[in-house]
Amino acid sequence: MALRRRRRDEPTGPVAETVLRLAVLLQAGASPTTAWRHLSESGDAAAERIVARSAAGMPLVEAIEAEAAAVERPRDPAAIRLAAAWRDVAAAWHVSIAVGAPLAESLRAMAAALRDAQESGDDVRVALAEPAGTARLMAWLPLFGLLIGGALGFDTLSVLVGDAIGLVCLGSGLALLLLARIWTGRLVRAAQPPAGTPGMTAELMAIGLAGGVSIDRATRLVDEAAGGPRAVDRIEPVLALSRSAGVPAVELLRAAAAHDRHDARTQGRMRAARLGSRLLLPLGVCTLPAFLCLGVAPMMLSVIRATPLPALGG
Repeated sequence: MALRRRRRDEPTGPVAETVLRLAVLLQAGASPTTAWRHLSESGDAAAERIVARSAAGMPLVEAIEAEAAAVERPRDPAAIRLAAAWRDVAAAWHVSIAVGAPLAESLRAMAAALRDAQESGDDVRVALAEPAGTARLMAWLPLFGLLIGGALGFDTLSVLVGDAIGLVCLGSGLALLLLARIWTGRLVRAAQPPAGTPGMTAELMAIGLAGGVSIDRATRLVDEAAGGPRAVDRIEPVLALSRSAGVPAVELLRAAAAHDRHDARTQGRMRAARLGSRLLLPLGVCTLPAFLCLGVAPMMLSVIRATPLPALGG
């Protein structure tokens, strides 16, 4: 029973897959409430929670936004990204309903944006995995040196804890290891892709304008949606181009959103490339000196202690 309950609580797929399945159900003629119920009955854990909130009287858009708060965990990048994705879905739902845009088409566009953003983020995280893994492996180098010294027959452990100079080496080595761990962690976190879907402001504006409302009305709705307010001024050049060329802004906005996602992928790969060289700083400043303190110095002290001093006057 416990195993079955655990499996039911696990999500069946990423947010993009859930949103795409929802769009297909809506296009097939299901109402929003019925579509969510079908997803819930199929074993989608997130849909189950959203349906439960909706059954308790919470509007659907608020139930979707509440899912973001339910899955978000501080200091957990994956949970933060998941929460941001649900807020984007709630924002798209809010704007689409408010302007009367076709909800199924809006959700299809949202699913494509989320899937593209997920692939972009995955590419960046794969690129970051090698330098981050190398940094974690190198962090064990000082302790490995200590074990090698003991395996070679040097009494390194007693030197570290039973000698004044050894205690200084032990304290210095551990402090350097801690500093290297903190420094490396900050560099890796700074290189991670930010939470949220790149180009989401343009996507939401495209949904709003697809419903036939004015730019000012769409701007207010985007600012009021979940995760807002947003920097709508960043897409002003796209809107200005639409007005001057006399063409609909919807496709221009979606093209701008796709460009933002491509740019985010490029910038993420560049951050990953820079991370490899930046990780050399904690390696050279902290990890290697810690190796000298915990691995090399105890062996030298052990040799000195084991070497008899020559007799004076002999």
